[in-house]
Amino acid sequence: MKAYKYMLLLLLALSMGSCKKDKQEKANQGGNKLSDIIADNFNLSVFNTGLTAVSLRGKLSGNGSFTVITPSDDAFARGGYGSSEAVLSEAPARISSILNYHILNGEYELNKLPFLFNQELKSSNGGKLFVTHWINGADTVLTINGARVLSQNIKASNGLIQVIDRMLEPYTYEQITDAIASDKNLSLFCQALQRAGLVTPLQSGGPYTIFAPGNAAMISYGYPTLAAINQADPNTLRTFLRYHILNDRRFVYDYVLSAGASNKTEQTMQDGNSVAITISSTSGQGGTIYSINLKGSGNTSTVQTTKQDVLTGNGVLHTINGALKITQ
Repeated sequence: MKAYKYMLLLLLALSMGSCKKDKQEKANQGGNKLSDIIADNFNLSVFNTGLTAVSLRGKLSGNGSFTVITPSDDAFARGGYGSSEAVLSEAPARISSILNYHILNGEYELNKLPFLFNQELKSSNGGKLFVTHWINGADTVLTINGARVLSQNIKASNGLIQVIDRMLEPYTYEQITDAIASDKNLSLFCQALQRAGLVTPLQSGGPYTIFAPGNAAMISYGYPTLAAINQADPNTLRTFLRYHILNDRRFVYDYVLSAGASNKTEQTMQDGNSVAITISSTSGQGGTIYSINLKGSGNTSTVQTTKQDVLTGNGVLHTINGALKITQ
């Protein structure tokens, strides 16, 4: 009789273990794959549509593991894709490039990275991403290419999801000088770099951040034409330009983190002189939109960014509406 009781207990234990195992296997096989979690989240509908449109759903239904950086629907709207229909009307190659840039091979718990600015990771298609893990007042903040992480480490059976407040733009140019050369609004600044002999140095080493005055700003400063720039003294140009370049990678939100509650900070430029930076913010679709105002030591008024956070392989490009002036 005693042996019979032990046998019943053993069979009961095996039965309970089998049920638990079956439940776990069902969970791992079904509703908690990355693709399913994304499909079930109404705030990720644009990303979900993109996965279907470019046949990436199967990849995120596989064994993995992956880390998916998913822009919210509001984040896609900021990037020009305000609806699922907008994604479906876009060229598939463009959507494929965007989505693959947001997928990483392996699981990355970003909150376990060191407290550093712009730590490099690589997407599944080889593109570089830069993660900042920092403390801002009472908050611990994570950003990717300057986009803030809203929800982190959402677990699936085949990876993790990180939700961000801005669509990440895959970069086109490995060299920051090529990004400048491709922008018609920066043609005068580009010519100044060539005349000053700074193109080759900027194509080696790095990373760099460049605050490039647009053509109107260059004209206002005193360089109205390409011919005028070609006649300028290269040393004078070099002094002017190096006050617009820094030997580091900085997105706009990096300055938000370094400024703290004061909303003010300084940036030391390549020439050793400092630029005063003030943070400004406006409420927009998907949350707060940040920008920066800059003031050189010789400026009587602030200079604003008109285009910001353009990522390249060796740096970040910002376009500004005025030249930064050094006190003479």
